[in-house]
Amino acid sequence: MIGTSKKTFQILKKYNFNFKKSLGQNFLIDSNILNKIVNSASIDKDTGVIEIGSGIGSLTEVLAKSAKEVISFEIDGRLLPILADTLAAYDNVEIINKDILKVDVDKIIKEKFSTCSKIMLVANLPYYITTPILTHLLENTSLIDGYVVMMQKEVANRLNAKVGTKDYNSLTILLNYYTDVEYLFTVPKKVFVPAPNVESAVVKIMTKKEKDIYIADTEEFFNFVRNCFAQRRKTLMNNLIAISGKDKKESLLSACQSLGIEPSRRSETLTIFEFNKLHTDLKNREVIK
Repeated sequence: MIGTSKKTFQILKKYNFNFKKSLGQNFLIDSNILNKIVNSASIDKDTGVIEIGSGIGSLTEVLAKSAKEVISFEIDGRLLPILADTLAAYDNVEIINKDILKVDVDKIIKEKFSTCSKIMLVANLPYYITTPILTHLLENTSLIDGYVVMMQKEVANRLNAKVGTKDYNSLTILLNYYTDVEYLFTVPKKVFVPAPNVESAVVKIMTKKEKDIYIADTEEFFNFVRNCFAQRRKTLMNNLIAISGKDKKESLLSACQSLGIEPSRRSETLTIFEFNKLHTDLKNREVIK
């Protein structure tokens, strides 16, 4: 098995591989954790799996043993010959040397997973780009049934944070609109090489079949929500003024009052329903574009 301490160091030595800190490379060296991640995704022989960050193939190998097809995106070209070696025994794996943020994932799913009844994304996400990846996929991909992903524990705590807590932010609202989030388990630093500076966590994110709320223009709405969280220490009103301009203050106050939203509240105290009402009202008043 690739994902053990002994085997990983053998591979790194064989290929004289040096980690690139800029790519957030931290390879898992614990087979129990790898199996736990894959088991959490409920993968079977009808499942197509997308992985982001193949590394030397530790997680990819375990996925290949359970899934029908695995498409793994690896941006570091230096790893391609290593993966060709470590995954040579698996004919259901394809490595794509592209940035996940720059590909049409739905197109790839339709081309590669046409015979799969379920699509899961399972990955040890690069921590420096976790939020952009999740945001991009949720806003632009409609065919993924669910995600089981490793990320920085601090980010994991934000995904299903409660309204009014310090962890609640625009990412929480985005995830709760599109998905149901479950924090699975914490992962210690010692099971990686090199060891990261932070604790990690595995989270299960399942796409909602039906949304809890109707939002007419999701891109516009979530940009508005992100702007409302731009200055967390300031009040909702101060953030709204930063969005619209000081000349719109009276209109902003009127909108908040008509909806029963106290302008002195902070953004982390608003639910998605309140944000939606506020955004719709401000659009109708032409206070925001």
